[in-house]
Amino acid sequence: MRGVVLDLFAGPGGWSRALSLLGVRDVGLERDEWACQTRVRAGQLTVRADVAMYPTWPFVGRTRGVIASPPCQAWSMAGHRLGLVDQPLVHTAVADLAAGRDTRERLLAACRDERSLLAAEPMRYLHALNTVGEPEWVAMEEVPDVLPLWKQYAAVLRSWGFSVWTGIIQAADYGVPQTRRRAILLASRVRTAVPPAPTHARVAEPESLFGPGRARWVSMSEALGWGATDRPVPTVCAGGGPGGGPEPFPSGSRKTLSDARDRGTWTPRPNGTVPASRPAAADRPDAPANPSVAGADRWSWSLRSNNQAHATVRSIEEPAGTLFFGHRANECTWVAEPAHPHVDEQELVVPEPIRITAREAGVLQTFPADYPWAGNKGQQFSQIGNAVPPLLAGHLLAPHLGIPLDPDDFTLAA
Repeated sequence: MRGVVLDLFAGPGGWSRALSLLGVRDVGLERDEWACQTRVRAGQLTVRADVAMYPTWPFVGRTRGVIASPPCQAWSMAGHRLGLVDQPLVHTAVADLAAGRDTRERLLAACRDERSLLAAEPMRYLHALNTVGEPEWVAMEEVPDVLPLWKQYAAVLRSWGFSVWTGIIQAADYGVPQTRRRAILLASRVRTAVPPAPTHARVAEPESLFGPGRARWVSMSEALGWGATDRPVPTVCAGGGPGGGPEPFPSGSRKTLSDARDRGTWTPRPNGTVPASRPAAADRPDAPANPSVAGADRWSWSLRSNNQAHATVRSIEEPAGTLFFGHRANECTWVAEPAHPHVDEQELVVPEPIRITAREAGVLQTFPADYPWAGNKGQQFSQIGNAVPPLLAGHLLAPHLGIPLDPDDFTLAA
């Protein structure tokens, strides 16, 4: 069993999928029942356990790498952020665990959010493994506000002989169709720890004497395959428009593309008329005019991150904002508005918002379209929002493993 990669707080398998595409398997520790079921369906080795309660001795003398993405709810801007209030207690826990002192019970009693202290748990494992000169490398990920804690980890790991890098990275810079900023720690005993070189930029870069420039950030429409010439474009007919016919949904009902498919209104894009109440290539501002596609430029589609007044709204020709789920206020929906500012809106029937599906959300996190999510819709969305994008994980892990990364292996829409 020597050479195990230990994945703490493994979730539905973002890190694990990246490792599998790099030819490596990990053992994931995860508490959530549905995330465990997703992992099992995806063929990933899984131990259903509470990371805070599980013993460290089974991994001592057998572990090559350690991955940790502690739950972010206590620190995330989507929650109450009590982790920031508890941060001094978490720093104390990390310092104590690094010295072999387990003061978690006393510190936990003083925490405002019991999840805050989970960010200290990786140090308990790292201290136990360090007694036998393990692991060879470490990779950790969290929301940006956890960076000061990662810097504390870095100081400890350097004292143990690791090269360490910490910093904030932007997922969109690595081909993820989502502007997801995360605090990262990379450490290695055998290589100089450095962040992976970005492959994408907000604006495409021209070729230079040093080679091709970085590609433009991947948009939602590109990732989902909407508008591609080699695949159908999902559309939902809306009453009142060309080719629309009667409204297929009862007034006030929640719409999803799955509903549309089940009701027989999910249609591939024909060569002629497009009922343009679903994102299509012709909605792009830079798309060439196509007189044969009637009405295809009526709507401009965007993804709204939740139903609150300050929600992030992004055009489908941009990456999504950070995807997070967990309660009704965080429902993501596709929303439409007339593509032309001077159009008479009274002549149009504006499509109602369409709730994003788990398949679509998973693709925007760079999971494959057929990833086997377990549980009901809420449980699936919770897993997706908490996951590490596999493509980002691949960029972070490949240098540690000394394995070339082929982004084309990370298939998105099918």
